[in-house]
Amino acid sequence: MTGLFITLEGPEGAGKSTNREYLADRLRAEGIDVLLTREPGGTPLAERIRELLLAPSDEPMHADTELLLVFAARAQHLAQVIRPALARGAVVLCDRFTDATYAYQGGGRGVSLQRISTLEDFVQGDLRPDLTLVFDLPVEVGLARASARGRLDRFEQEGRTFFDAVRSTYLKRADAEPARYRLVNAALPLSDVQQSLNALLPEILGLYRG
Repeated sequence: MTGLFITLEGPEGAGKSTNREYLADRLRAEGIDVLLTREPGGTPLAERIRELLLAPSDEPMHADTELLLVFAARAQHLAQVIRPALARGAVVLCDRFTDATYAYQGGGRGVSLQRISTLEDFVQGDLRPDLTLVFDLPVEVGLARASARGRLDRFEQEGRTFFDAVRSTYLKRADAEPARYRLVNAALPLSDVQQSLNALLPEILGLYRG
């Protein structure tokens, strides 16, 4: 059986990590092999690249450097973790993937979408997520949640204009390809968000079991 590749997307403070764990528990209760992973990261080498990307620095990182680092980490992640898990029939739940690159580097940084698309094809071939859950919430709510967690990383230190562009890009992508994306209202209380995930569970199981 070929596995199922599900990505969880959204801005800072959207609750992706908490809800990824919840969804994994629900799927495991159905007897399904679930792999939890994240981007940037997912392997020891890719996690080191993540540290470079997130750590504030006195030296500004060029947007192209950032883009190439993201895809370098992704290439390693795909080869070492995601493709093997899919090949063994697992459901892969990944906290961020290439939609985040379009949102953060494309929308936020203004990198050419064609440049991102070229790297997407080069690194991923024809692999795309089977389903993408976009956890959407107002920018100010997400930033307040991120600030409450403590020290802000390099991306979290960006301003309102940056995150408005990130959110807008996510919503545009979801609107353009409704077959793959499901919007989740992440501004609701956690129990309500998880009820939304419960409602999606039959669809996810149907995709997995074919």
